[in-house]
Amino acid sequence: MLEGVTRRLFGPLGESGGGNGSPPPAPPRAPRIGLAVGGGAARGWAAIGVVRRLREAGIVPDVVAGTSMGAVVGACDLAGRLDRLERFALGLTPRRVFSLLDLRLGRSGLVAGERLAELIVAQLDDIRVEDLARPFTAVATELSTGHEIWLNGGRLVEVLRASYALPGIFEPMRIGRRVLVDGALVNPVPVSVCRAQGAELVIAINLASDTFAHGTVVQSLPVEAEEETGAGFGSGLMRRVFGGTAETPGLTGVMMESFNIIQDRITRSRLAGDPPDVMIAPRVGSIGLFDFHRAAEAIAIGVAAADRALPDVTALIAEMTR
Repeated sequence: MLEGVTRRLFGPLGESGGGNGSPPPAPPRAPRIGLAVGGGAARGWAAIGVVRRLREAGIVPDVVAGTSMGAVVGACDLAGRLDRLERFALGLTPRRVFSLLDLRLGRSGLVAGERLAELIVAQLDDIRVEDLARPFTAVATELSTGHEIWLNGGRLVEVLRASYALPGIFEPMRIGRRVLVDGALVNPVPVSVCRAQGAELVIAINLASDTFAHGTVVQSLPVEAEEETGAGFGSGLMRRVFGGTAETPGLTGVMMESFNIIQDRITRSRLAGDPPDVMIAPRVGSIGLFDFHRAAEAIAIGVAAADRALPDVTALIAEMTR
């Protein structure tokens, strides 16, 4: 009789759930991870090293957002094509890079981008954003309004071309009624996109962190000041094509350096207002924006940057798992 009363009050003896019929506690839940991959032209190869190292450590993002070259790397990873992209990057030489620049003067960009698009199609098999393993968004800028455009559907090749359409260099990409250019004009490291997609822990890859001397103000310039030299816009490839020297850059050099400055300032402003939980900053300042043939060096720098950040990432994941 006592056993029957006990069973009615507390459930069968030895039953889990504290003996009161309550369900067992839910297993710990890891945070929803977002990966924001910033742009940086040839410096974007470093993101390959970062993404690969994160995967090796078992850190797989639930959502990915990318801008410009960061969008290319992020999309190829989600499509299972990161190995193909890396092989392509490692096979580039200065001559091969030049052969991909289908120059078309007198149009809305110096480079039509058709040859590069054909190669991207070959890497991605003409898949759609909706077919990717996890949610993906590429950031672009609408040319006529300056709107920040989030591209999370449609043909992946078109989406990527819009996101990396560097103004004045690549022709803008038309999607529907909108004419789109590089997303780095408005959101170079798209942390905000990951937050909007429900990411609770955002890892950002910032490829412009050591490009400049942190925006120093020179209040008085001596008349005979020594010239400062930096990585510039490349190893001489674009200077040889369009003229100009390191001291007196040509048209393309001026455009690229100006864009670099704008991207650096916008990046710092956006990240100050919406900082990531972990910032991975490959030290790629010595690699020029058109040094696409230096992929091996950039990828190695990316791996080293990921290794430096891994302790913070794993600690945060453990802390936020509940």
